[in-house]
Amino acid sequence: MIANENLLFREETGGESDVRKKPWKVLIADDEEEVHAVTRMVLEGFIFEGRGLQLLGSYSGDETKALLREHPDMAVILLDVVMEEENAGLEVVKYIREKLQNSFVRIILRTGQPGQAPERRITMEYDINDYKEKTELTAQKLFTTITASLRAYRDLRTIELNKRGLEQIVAASANLFELRSLRQFANGALLQLTSLLHFDENSLYIQSSGFTASRQKGEFYVLAATGEFKNYIDKPVREVVPEEICSFLTYAIEHQHSLFVDNVYVGYFRTRSGSENLVYMQGRYTLNDIEHGLISTFSTNIAVAFDNIYLNQEIEEAQKEVIFTLGEVVETRSRETGQHVKRVGAYSHLLALKYGLDEDAANLLRLAAPMHDVGKIGIPDAILNKPGKLTDAEFEVIKTHTTIGYDILKGSKEKILRAAATIALQHHERWDGLGYPQGLQGDQIDIFARITKLADIFDALSFRRVYNEAWNMDLILKLFEEGRDTVFAPILVNLFLDNLEAFLEIKNTYPNK
Repeated sequence: MIANENLLFREETGGESDVRKKPWKVLIADDEEEVHAVTRMVLEGFIFEGRGLQLLGSYSGDETKALLREHPDMAVILLDVVMEEENAGLEVVKYIREKLQNSFVRIILRTGQPGQAPERRITMEYDINDYKEKTELTAQKLFTTITASLRAYRDLRTIELNKRGLEQIVAASANLFELRSLRQFANGALLQLTSLLHFDENSLYIQSSGFTASRQKGEFYVLAATGEFKNYIDKPVREVVPEEICSFLTYAIEHQHSLFVDNVYVGYFRTRSGSENLVYMQGRYTLNDIEHGLISTFSTNIAVAFDNIYLNQEIEEAQKEVIFTLGEVVETRSRETGQHVKRVGAYSHLLALKYGLDEDAANLLRLAAPMHDVGKIGIPDAILNKPGKLTDAEFEVIKTHTTIGYDILKGSKEKILRAAATIALQHHERWDGLGYPQGLQGDQIDIFARITKLADIFDALSFRRVYNEAWNMDLILKLFEEGRDTVFAPILVNLFLDNLEAFLEIKNTYPNK
């Protein structure tokens, strides 16, 4: 093995598959059949960089233009100046460069009448790459000319592929850095990596398979997958991946290096926090130097993005801990169990998904919903913990916990706290507009607040509180039935009743301690 910083390459063991080495396309454009025959005879058996020639022929300017439209990957054209018209060849040159915007094909202008098309004028006025009189193109000179032209075409295509690859890396990296969850990122990295290699008909994109995996509790699990691995998501890598692939992965893990082996790329990424992640990609063909370079460059960004993902997770976990702790402090102050806020978060998450919110929004609600009563921190104990019925004046004081909570949270720039501020303010609004503090009605109430209201009331009635005993489940269901179209959004009541077993399972998962 040959080491190169964080990448390892296996030593070359033989040539690349002939399947990938498609022939170079060369077009003979001339109205004389003899020129076609002689050119084909001279170039028979021609090989450049392991690839032969595919010789195509045309006999007029129009035929030539049609073939160039059909074959945009034409490498070289041997172009006669005079065909059906005196300047047919020159018109083809303009068509190639101006209409087709093809700056890659190498144009070798051939003429049997140099006086009609003087070399100096034609070379200056037309974007050609070589000018030859037919009489001077001996077999050896034709061989030399074609070789030089193919070399120039190859170099131009290489530069273009690298340029396009780097542009795609910039675009792909921007997308990757926007992804927040590990699973989303794993899937995005895999898709961008395969897309990165989709440059031309010779790429391995169509034939590629791959997966990303992360170590969890000592075992690597598949996070995202494509191709032949697409059914392995969430399964242990060692149980579903062939032994040969496992040996590549094991080598990368043990040496903490990424590696290339023929048609395989294994990316090894260890974050600053010690988390280990793998990206495996295999194609039908051996990866070439361009693909090596692009993957290596892109992998640097993947490594940074993995670090960012785990850092974001740590921040979110810290935020979650603070939110639940603060929610529990509020509930404890009102002599209730902290399990209430966990249940409300879980109920809200479930109901959000059933309502049709995406996973990101549902997770945001799970974190924000426990803060719904944070404003109670500003309510006097004598009112907050009064066992009997509140007076009208006391109830007016209780109602202020919505605005107190909003004022506490509204100044934050964090999405979780901004969502929690809205929930704190609106979770006592009613569908019919008779709630407080703003008297909002129907869809004027934020969906997060509508969902949290239902979750909060369900939990408050299901367990003993300082001001009432736990309700019988039949009474709770009756209240929700009667509150449809008045207290609660009708669709949320329907979803709650249709999925009651799932809500009861959450209730049993977080019993009061």
